[in-house]
Parts: sequence; structure tokens; C-alpha cells
Amino acid sequence: MAALRGSVRQLGKLNSTFSCSRRGLTTGRSTISRFSKPLLIGGLAAGTGLGWLYKDSFKTTVDEAISAVTPTPVFAAEPPASQPSVFSQGKDHALYLWIHLKPTANVKEVGRACAKLQSLVDKVTDPKMSDESDEIWAGVGFGPNIYKQLGGNPKENYTYAYRKGSLGEMPSSGGDVFIHAKCNTVSKLFELSQLFLNSLPAGSVDNAEDIFSFVYQNGRDLSGFIDGTENPADDDSRQKVAVEKDTGGSYVITQKWIHDLKLISYEKDKTMEGWVGRTRADSIELKKKSNSSHVARMTGGTNFEQKKAFEMVRQSMPFGNVTGEAGLFFIGYTASPENLNFMLDRMVGAGSGGDGVSDDIMRLTKNVKGTYWYFPGVAELRKMA
Repeated sequence: MAALRGSVRQLGKLNSTFSCSRRGLTTGRSTISRFSKPLLIGGLAAGTGLGWLYKDSFKTTVDEAISAVTPTPVFAAEPPASQPSVFSQGKDHALYLWIHLKPTANVKEVGRACAKLQSLVDKVTDPKMSDESDEIWAGVGFGPNIYKQLGGNPKENYTYAYRKGSLGEMPSSGGDVFIHAKCNTVSKLFELSQLFLNSLPAGSVDNAEDIFSFVYQNGRDLSGFIDGTENPADDDSRQKVAVEKDTGGSYVITQKWIHDLKLISYEKDKTMEGWVGRTRADSIELKKKSNSSHVARMTGGTNFEQKKAFEMVRQSMPFGNVTGEAGLFFIGYTASPENLNFMLDRMVGAGSGGDGVSDDIMRLTKNVKGTYWYFPGVAELRKMA
């Protein structure tokens, strides 16, 4: 019994030692080494009864000490979920469905149809059976007027202003509903376009245009230049640039550009590289470029690798056919329309501090259509159902 009482006293000292701060943890561990041997001997002298007492107390005090100095993990809050088209990577084909509604359209019913877009995607491609070849990533956006009628209250004004410069204009085309979908199988996108238009209330559509795009020469524009060189590469970066943190929504620009393919076919590479600000073959930025080059206009200066004032996630792709019109359907997602306004103003030298210089890219292509949309987060879209 004397040996048992002695061992218990020693255990009390051990527990006292482990009632320590972070700074005292090392001292506590050294104390364990001094007391562990006498405790073990005392335990053996007293029989196995003290063995479990020592083992459990030792484990408890060690766990408490480690817990005291182990920082609690802190995780950054994820923004609300955004729609599948917003910052996902590209596919071989894309659908751009631009819809103008009639003034008599039942807006609430239109909103309900839009909220069911994912169910139409699942109807085209069964999610249980799909793979990368036929999966569809789709999203729906709204023009300012219809979004307001649907009860939406965007944090920022996203009205698309008409702009004009010395090399051409950028018309404000308006629009009410826009579908952006991506898939490696173009027939799936065609089917989705049909299903969505048929799901809208009868007689609600004034006019609509569906454009189907494609990957050209492993990611080049029809001009021969690599498209989207400065795009954020990984999903985390793309999400940060494209998604409004507290809503999961995204502000989107869509523009239809018609290329002058004859000019592109005969113009010298050096001339067009000067207009763009990059080499045509491998998209290397020119160290010396004019203030009117596309790179200088978009970054805000002529310095080599100029730090960009604003960014967007580009989802642009070529479209068209050889016997008709062909060009680039430009689409970009951002967390704020401020990013978009900066770039468009720079293209025509307008806006505050505008210098009147137009973007040389407009020498080889013509903008015929453009507007802004808001793609609400998933939770907000569901409320429209």
C-alpha cells in the first residue's frame, strides 16, 4: 500500500506538470522522462492495478498537452455555388443562345423555365451514364430588365453602354435570357437548345439566335493567334476572378465578332503581330509594342508584361462557316462589371481618362453585337422555380 500511495503521489506531480501553457510543453515532456521509470517500477511493485491507471492518465495528459498547442484549423469560407458554366474549363464545342422576349411574355414563367435548365441538361445526357465525351456544363444569365422583374437585386449596375471609336463601333444589343453550354458533342448542345426554347411559355420569344462554336487548331482564333493566353489556368484562380464572393453570381459579357478572313489571309504576320502585341506562332508578348496594340489596350500600358488592372475568365471560341460569316464569339465572366467596362472603354479610348486611341484588333474584325448578363448563383436561381 505504501508503494501504491507513493506512485499515486508521483502521478499527481505528472498531472500537475502537464497543466501547462504552450511554452511549458517541452518542460512537461522532460518531466515525463524523469517520472516514467519510477512510476513503472511503482506500478509493478503494486501489481497490475496501477498499470491501467498510469496508462490512461499518461494518455490523457499527453493528449491534453498536444491539444493545447495544436492550432485549430481555419478554412476560408467557400463562396456560394455558381452555375456550371461560370469558371469550368472549356469543351470542344459551345452553345450561345441569345434570346429577346416579347413585352407580353410572362416573366415569372420564363424564370421558372430557366431555373429548370439543369433538368433539361440531365434529360439530354443522363448524369448516371455520362462521361467527358457527352457531359454538358450549362448556365443561364439574365439581362438587367428581366432580372429586375424576376425580383433580382444585383449588387452592381451592369448596363452595357454603346461605344464607338475611330476603328468601329461596339453596339449595345440588349437581350433578356442567355444560355451558355459546353460539351464535346455538338449534337447534344443542339438538342439542349431545342428543349430550352420549347420549355419557354408559348409565344414569349420575340427573336433568338443560337450559335455553335468549335475548337480551332488546338485553341487558336480564326486569325491564327492563340486565344486566351492570359486566362487564369487553375479552377481556384478562375473562381476568384469570375465569381462574386457572397452571392456565387457572375457578370458576363457576350460579343459577336465577324472577322475579315480575306485580310487575315494576305496580311503579313509582322503587321498583325503589331496590332495584337504578340507573336502569331507562339503567342510571345512583344517587348516593344504600340499603345494601340490589343495587349497594351487590355493591360493598360505598353510595358513588357504590364500588370493587368483587371481580369476575366474568357470562354471565347470561333464560330461560323466558310461560305458565310465567321469569327469569334467573345464571352467572359467576372466578379464585377467594372472589369468589363475598363476593357471596353480601352478598346475605343473612351471612359474616364480616355485617350481616344482605338484597339488595333478592330482592324481585322468587326463587332456586330454585344451586351452584359448576370448569371445568378445556384441558390438564387432555384428560388425562381
